[in-house]
Amino acid sequence: MTKYVYLFKEGNASMRNLLGGKGAGLAEMTRLGLPVPRGFTITTEACNRYYEDNETIAPEIESEVFATLAKMEEITGKKLGDMKNPLLVSVRSGARASMPGMMDTILNLGLTDKVVEVVAELTNNPRFAWDSYRRFISMFGDVAMHVDKSHFDAAMDEVKAARGVKGDLELNAEDMKEVAQKMKAVYQQQLGKPFPQDPKEQLLTAVKAVFESWNNERAIYYRHMHDIPSSWGTAVNIQEMVYGNMGETSGTGVAFTRNPATGQAGIFGEYLMNAQGEDVVAGIRTPFPITHMAEQMPECYAQFKEIAATLEKHYGDMQDMEFTIERGKLFMLQTRNGKRTAFAALQVAADMVKEGLVTKERALMQIDPSSLDTLLHPNFDQEALKAAKSIAKGLPASPGAASGGIVFSAEEAFEVTQSGAKVVLVRTETSPEDIVGMNVSEGILTVRGGMTSHAAVVARGMGKCCVSGCAEVSINAEAETMTIGDKVFKKGDWISLDGATGCVYDGAIATKPASLTGNFATIMQWADEIRELGIRTNADTPKDAKVARELGAEGIGLVRTEHMFFAEDRIFAFRKMIVAKTVEERRKALAELLPIQQGDFEGIFEAMKGLPVTVRLLDPPLHEFLPQAEEDIVELAKALNITVDSLKTTIHDLHELNPMLGHRGCRLAVTYPEIAEMQTTAIINAALKVSTPEQPMVAEIMIPLVCDIKELQFVKRVIVKTADKIIKESGKSLKYKVGTMIEIPRAALTADEIATEADFFSFGTNDLTQMTYGLSRDDAGKILECYYNEAIFESDPTAHLDTKGVGQLMRIATEKARAVKPEIKLGVCGEHGGDPASISFVNTLGFNYVSCSPYRVPIARLAAAQATISQKK
Repeated sequence: MTKYVYLFKEGNASMRNLLGGKGAGLAEMTRLGLPVPRGFTITTEACNRYYEDNETIAPEIESEVFATLAKMEEITGKKLGDMKNPLLVSVRSGARASMPGMMDTILNLGLTDKVVEVVAELTNNPRFAWDSYRRFISMFGDVAMHVDKSHFDAAMDEVKAARGVKGDLELNAEDMKEVAQKMKAVYQQQLGKPFPQDPKEQLLTAVKAVFESWNNERAIYYRHMHDIPSSWGTAVNIQEMVYGNMGETSGTGVAFTRNPATGQAGIFGEYLMNAQGEDVVAGIRTPFPITHMAEQMPECYAQFKEIAATLEKHYGDMQDMEFTIERGKLFMLQTRNGKRTAFAALQVAADMVKEGLVTKERALMQIDPSSLDTLLHPNFDQEALKAAKSIAKGLPASPGAASGGIVFSAEEAFEVTQSGAKVVLVRTETSPEDIVGMNVSEGILTVRGGMTSHAAVVARGMGKCCVSGCAEVSINAEAETMTIGDKVFKKGDWISLDGATGCVYDGAIATKPASLTGNFATIMQWADEIRELGIRTNADTPKDAKVARELGAEGIGLVRTEHMFFAEDRIFAFRKMIVAKTVEERRKALAELLPIQQGDFEGIFEAMKGLPVTVRLLDPPLHEFLPQAEEDIVELAKALNITVDSLKTTIHDLHELNPMLGHRGCRLAVTYPEIAEMQTTAIINAALKVSTPEQPMVAEIMIPLVCDIKELQFVKRVIVKTADKIIKESGKSLKYKVGTMIEIPRAALTADEIATEADFFSFGTNDLTQMTYGLSRDDAGKILECYYNEAIFESDPTAHLDTKGVGQLMRIATEKARAVKPEIKLGVCGEHGGDPASISFVNTLGFNYVSCSPYRVPIARLAAAQATISQKK
């Protein structure tokens, strides 16, 4: 019989998939003997069962929940709804992957009209009791019953206005009682029924609400962003309440064992006295830095530091912890591996290895390869930054450089960026509902909130620049303006944020490219020592090749020659070749292109001197190079000295219903072998010119879109005949290879035949994916939203290598090719070559290399090292 509920003392850290991250952390801290409020976890399997049973809690799960609750009541000596010693609990979500703020929590559950009076008497603190009750009513109404929180906030604001106060802490016990009564009236008015007075009914309703929050809009969006499967579900943690809002000897906070923005060692965090947890992360009140606790509550601070050190050593990673102090007693509410910026991740990894806490391998496994992307983007040019004048300063919540037009809502941020515009999202404070707008913004600026506020935590997880708690900013929501000092900024005005210093600047600031230095270089060196997969780049220009080599590329896996023909100095000659009616005319046009293309190859080979370079012959259909607009057609016909009708006929004849499956790739070389001759001539001449005995060039000529061995044989004969003749006439020595792309399913299935003629295979996983799915990546967006909603797809199938379908074709091709030619070189040159999940799969096939865009080379280097470490495990 499946067990769906576990007391904290029954679990441990290894049960993360079942108990979720929060539940496993609570269980492990309980096992370590740390001060954790007692409780139990309803498993992720129960969540999945809830959805399987049409969003109902099965009777056996309900029975197990209440049986475990009875055990908890026995352990604590308290009872839910009891009139002598009532148990109050929190109900919190906890997926196996950290999803900060994406799902729901309900605190203070168990309070009723009668229980609140008992709590007031037991604690001798009626203000605390009624403050807790009004929080519960608001949170339960919002989270479980979907009453807009603004209705409850209005009730609080009404009482504060009547008392002439601004802060919650200025309200006394009678005031809080009045707030609670008004909130109950809001609940009745909005739902047509009274606030529930049965704590067990409250509990079941709250558990359902947390299960359902797994599929709220922001959680689904977050899962798509981070490739978290919907099948994982969320656990629910029921935990005895401890209170930070019981007066000035109580408080609550969030802290990290190291700075999540910079990686600097030492306790980093914030806390509030006389507050509950949501007060800290919501940014409603400005918290104290946690070091201040050393003065205010030295014993608690010393104990917390000791616990933090214990947890970091135990987990071998930076920890993100939540805690509450109730009347001077410390309680731990959560520990998890802390989300951090890429800059901090490198610092933490380097420091922890130096400190002997972890091995290099473990340190590498704790860095998210995709996060390195943020370090490879341009940063503010220091000279430009010095010349700029800071107009305000907040907290440096998440480093980076951001410039963009101001927007004041997440919805607006999303709308504006659809046209390619850059925006900075400016908010009083952000909430989980802002996730979509935050994701598309260059940076986030908030008026309120500390270093552990929602904006700060989520921005760091996204790798977004964020300045929080900038009190100098005043927002007028109705007028859609922001005021700093004497200047009023309107929507669309540009500002710049420096997430490393917290400074805000008027206008845009110039940037400069990033570089691999310091910890970045160290981590890359470790990765290179461990990885077995070679890392090449996709580059079509000498500039891209140079950048990729500086970032650690070990060669080029794909030069797309068609990209070279679009420039103004060559497109006309190329179009002359396309409209040519005879072979002689075509050769004449190609002769004009030859020196231009050879010059391009020389520049690329020079940048990659001594490293292999794979050049793909012309791939796209020819109609892509011809104009479509009437005025452009007329202009080209005149330049070519042909009639408009003749040119239109050519364009019409070249038009294809499905260009992806038409006259392209090797089919162009079969139809027009003179194109392959010209390109081979350019490649070989360039290699001969650049190659030296010390740094010999190895040119790899790649034939695209092969589906049959006879195609490969035909084009290869053209290449070999041309290349051998040029090399012989030069009197020099030059090695070259001829290979093919595997991007058609039939090629994968007949790879044993094709391998007999190929020196290498490069898997074009973009087209292989499209052809296997029968889905164009350019048109996939038209169906994806519907497929997501119906849970047919979890993510864009073209974004990551599909290991079940496309991956199996690759496995078949690999096994067949190596069976006839064990030494054949295998690589990937699709966009998946820079995707960590795809690299992990490719590594299991024993490929020689992956090739990716220049700025993804460091990501691929780290991902390849992680793949090797995982495979060895």
